[in-house]
Amino acid sequence: MQSHIKKLTAAGLLVTLGIIFGDIGTSPLYVFQTLLVDGGKINEFLVLGSISCIFWTLTLQTTFKYILITLQADNHGEGGIFSLYALVRRYGKWLAIPAIIGAGTLLADGIITPPISVTSAIEGLNNVPSIASLFVPGNNLILSIVIGIMVGLFFFQQFGTKVVGSAFGPVMLLWFLMIGVLGFLQIMHYPSIFKAINPMYGARLLMHHPNGFVLLGAVFLCTTGAEALYSDLGHCGRKNIQISWIFVKATLLLSYFGQGAWVLLQPKNTDFTNVNPFYAIVPNPHLYMIPCVVLATLATIIASQALISGSFTLISEAVSMNFWPRITIKYPSNIRGQIYIPSINWILCVGCILVSLYFRTSEAMTAAYGFSITIAMLMTTILMSYFMRYVKHWPVWLVVIILCVFLSVEFSFFLTNAAKLLKRIFFVVFEIGLIFTMYIWFKARKINNRFLHFIDLKDQIPLLNALSADQSVSKYCTHLIYLTKANNAKQIEEKIMYSIMSRKPKRADTYWFIHIETTNEPYTMEYTVDQVEAGKVIRIEFRLGFRIQPRVNVLFRKVIEDMVARNEIDITSNYESLQKFKITADFRFVILEKFLSYNNLFSISEGFILNSYFAIKKLAQTEAKAFGLDTSETYIEKIPLVVKPVGNIVLTRIEENEPVAQLLH
Repeated sequence: MQSHIKKLTAAGLLVTLGIIFGDIGTSPLYVFQTLLVDGGKINEFLVLGSISCIFWTLTLQTTFKYILITLQADNHGEGGIFSLYALVRRYGKWLAIPAIIGAGTLLADGIITPPISVTSAIEGLNNVPSIASLFVPGNNLILSIVIGIMVGLFFFQQFGTKVVGSAFGPVMLLWFLMIGVLGFLQIMHYPSIFKAINPMYGARLLMHHPNGFVLLGAVFLCTTGAEALYSDLGHCGRKNIQISWIFVKATLLLSYFGQGAWVLLQPKNTDFTNVNPFYAIVPNPHLYMIPCVVLATLATIIASQALISGSFTLISEAVSMNFWPRITIKYPSNIRGQIYIPSINWILCVGCILVSLYFRTSEAMTAAYGFSITIAMLMTTILMSYFMRYVKHWPVWLVVIILCVFLSVEFSFFLTNAAKLLKRIFFVVFEIGLIFTMYIWFKARKINNRFLHFIDLKDQIPLLNALSADQSVSKYCTHLIYLTKANNAKQIEEKIMYSIMSRKPKRADTYWFIHIETTNEPYTMEYTVDQVEAGKVIRIEFRLGFRIQPRVNVLFRKVIEDMVARNEIDITSNYESLQKFKITADFRFVILEKFLSYNNLFSISEGFILNSYFAIKKLAQTEAKAFGLDTSETYIEKIPLVVKPVGNIVLTRIEENEPVAQLLH
């Protein structure tokens, strides 16, 4: 997204409505209906208490925590749990754990939000009198439409959202205006509904209602889009989000208060079974219901699109920060930050279809919704406490108060949603798989890096010069390139020198060592060149933001072009026959790929982590493809990973002719 969109402008506010508030903005479709279903007897006590809980949840959780506090944790304009982790990771190694859990649960949320939103919208056709009998919630017709919409949504991800993205803002503006106006029309008939602003109504509901604990889980659904709101910070900027939230919150509250007012206006003993107050408040359903359903469907598609794009961004960041195996990432348009990850796209697509087939109705889906996002919010709170204390340097007493407030609220939501666990075993398996993969990848990389041995690069220069000049060794290539993990520019991995010198020595005219540093900033693209030995040994340091893919082949070619333009190197071939025709010299990358050696004796935990790591690695992208290296220029060299070599082997040699020797004596 262009940087001018992040400025506080009318265009920026419109774009913000389309990108940021889709998830939380479509919650009125199902939140109050769920409260009525779970609440049992419908009366003023239930309605005012429910509306009061919604009001204070949106005020405390969304406005205070996310809009006012969490949005301050912007990493050079970018948001999300990994951006937050990048800001605080230096203050505690264990902070990787809440980052992993938060990211895993956020991704799991991506397979239930699209089905519940789209299904809620399409079920509105049941309120059109002329076609109500065709669109019964849970029937095959509604299910087919929902699955068709989602398959189309995921199919078009590969083309990017550049074309339809410009329509997101106006559609969501119409959506928020519609829900606000519909709610206001009902409030005019029952202005006493504003009594619900008093928090005592909410407190009484939770304390005295027999299902108060269950109702809290339904209330939580009104704020489920808050975490996604923070994740999409980089697209629109903090000011646009904060200002547009004033309008969004006002329309959301008008919708919730209007639904509550409509319920209280109905005669006593009214049966609210299979009644969705959101659609019930639409006047003249013969005329206005279909346009209302169409707009609701478009809004839920936009909400789903934002969540899918957020999932792609999250995985991309996880790859950059070594929390996820390297996978294929594509760039469908020239809009910065817009990416497409085929594997994640189709996993989410299959997950959404299975959710729709299993639950069938939005009412059934809400019974399993909310658990993942409460965990993600708790993890964000933990990371935010470190940000407030160590980055913002807020006083300890203030951080403790804020932490206690949010942990109390979120832990209450967590306990109520934990009751849904049995209804969502399907998601638990998915969540555990995501968190397990991230944890294994992170821990295995730590173990792997622990056994890296570095040596002084300058000490190796005489050996490299001697090999380069040795005509008795056949030339391997003109320019030989290795990727190095050595953060210190004066060092090199011992295994790289072993690769060059051992087995068949790799003689070259110039040895290049490329190091990639992932910065805490999202879009950094910088490099430095260090000619350790002029024309012979050259180190390139790339500094790339955690949202930049390390396409080494392209980046290295750009560096070579710059160096040639500066007359720092000559890349004309040194072969006499090619030199006179000014043919460019050959370049070759060598990728050192590890495998787990049998010569290992480690603990059960390390063995499990490393075996799982290499099993996952077989499904991941190859190193060459991950770094954007052309296979024609790349050689993959397998090297064993020996963590704890087998030792104390007692082996006795027996001479075959020993008995004969004894006879001779």
